[in-house]
Amino acid sequence: MLERIRVRRLGVGRPRCRPDHVIADKAYSSRGFRAYLRKRGIGHTIPEKIDQQRHRRNRGRRGGRPPTFDRETYRRRNTVERCFNQLKHFRGIATRFDKTAASYEAAVSLASFLLWARSV
Repeated sequence: MLERIRVRRLGVGRPRCRPDHVIADKAYSSRGFRAYLRKRGIGHTIPEKIDQQRHRRNRGRRGGRPPTFDRETYRRRNTVERCFNQLKHFRGIATRFDKTAASYEAAVSLASFLLWARSV
């Protein structure tokens, strides 16, 4: 999913394809995913799973340092989660009735527009 990000620039130039920061839940706390983000120079706030913490502590000094985690930044993630929950009120999006990825993406765009229009 991170490969498909395109953020338009205000002026001229091609769109940015690397986010400044990624905030994810514990499902994305694997070493491989963190290494991928580090390699691309993307900052991240991802909590560490309990079993990963325990495994690192059991290894002692060889376990390494715990990854940095900013609790305040992680709390802002709930704004995005609430947006996803509002999108799921649209039945077609919640159940993925669309046959192709392009039509599903169009439905998400349309639903996002409708949610934005309601809020204005």
